[in-house]
Amino acid sequence: MTQMTTRTKLEILADAAKYDASCASSGTAKRDSRGGKGVGSTEGMGICHAYAPDGRCISLLKILLTNSCIFDCHYCINRRSSDVKRARFTVQEVVDLTLNFYRRNYIEGLFLSSGIIRSSDYTMEQMVSVARTLREDHDFRGYIHLKTIPDADPDLMRQAGLHADRLSINVELPTEGGLKKLAPEKDGVRIEGAMGQMKAEMDDHGDARKKYRHAPRFAPAGQSTQMIVGADAADDRAIITRASSLYDRHRLRRVYYSAFSPIPSPSAVLPLQRPPLMREHRLYQSDWMMRFYGYEAGEIAAATDPATGCLPLDIDPKLAWALSHRGTFPVDVNRAPREMLLRVPGLGVKAVERILTSRRHRRLRLDDVARMTTSIKKLRPFLIAADWRPSGLIDRIDLRARVAQPRDQLELFT
Repeated sequence: MTQMTTRTKLEILADAAKYDASCASSGTAKRDSRGGKGVGSTEGMGICHAYAPDGRCISLLKILLTNSCIFDCHYCINRRSSDVKRARFTVQEVVDLTLNFYRRNYIEGLFLSSGIIRSSDYTMEQMVSVARTLREDHDFRGYIHLKTIPDADPDLMRQAGLHADRLSINVELPTEGGLKKLAPEKDGVRIEGAMGQMKAEMDDHGDARKKYRHAPRFAPAGQSTQMIVGADAADDRAIITRASSLYDRHRLRRVYYSAFSPIPSPSAVLPLQRPPLMREHRLYQSDWMMRFYGYEAGEIAAATDPATGCLPLDIDPKLAWALSHRGTFPVDVNRAPREMLLRVPGLGVKAVERILTSRRHRRLRLDDVARMTTSIKKLRPFLIAADWRPSGLIDRIDLRARVAQPRDQLELFT
């Protein structure tokens, strides 16, 4: 039998990794490689792109150690019963690929996930070995993100955190019922237990570094998770509530949402079609509202459709909340506190900071606000400026239809 080349393995295992959305590299200090050379090419198989909060594009080699798996999760293309071409990297092959791509300035780091082979402990040992070899044998200063296995021995999870910048433990599905139906070999209690252990380790190492400057870092970029949207019956209310509880209990850096995508040779229990991609987008917007705009999960959930439990697709959830709380508006840009300005549809965090800075020096007019945001049309019914009052626009019956119009249609509120 002909031995599979590394390039063929890369084609298979890079493609298989595309279903994991919990891949981002923001939140850690930028390391310099030996010699101080810059990195960041956008070409090559298996290279994905994440964006830091400052807008910097970060390129990662995103691959699986193997797409073979002893589990049979219905939604996973790599499940045991799936008829896909299998491949497996050795530890050294992953190390060599990472170093070669890094030295050629194609990538800034590695995102490594894997199917479960032999056992959870064996698979986790292989992944930790990749990270340890890169760090200790090659003094690799790039970014490493490991997708960890919650069933693995806690000591292996600790070792992973000492070598990786970020760890992710995917909850997979929003509800325990969905997990039992679609991934019966996985246990939601064990998954959350592993998250709690990871948080405790990060807290312990953080305390140690406050006392001892040379204490080792532990997953300095935190932990993240992923939920599949639309593979089970969970509505957006359930997803938002679960995400909020995960943030509160385990201090996650990010929850990622991945719209279910039909896979080859699908299981009979899966839906035949994927949910609208806009649904995934609305969930990301709601997540942003919880993390940066001060909204509680219950406030966002209250803006969902009572019949479906899902967020509206034609307007963003921040606008949906504003339309259901019209008595809160309009707010005065020259007097309102930061937390109220953040609730004005169309005002982002940066625009609000500019408003707060500028109004210390002068009273802001509508044109001043327009220069701080991308479009003033959406804002007009919801704010008061030195030269502008909306004159009852907030109470219009057709307000939703008017603010939901595409920007290239009729001028709004002139």
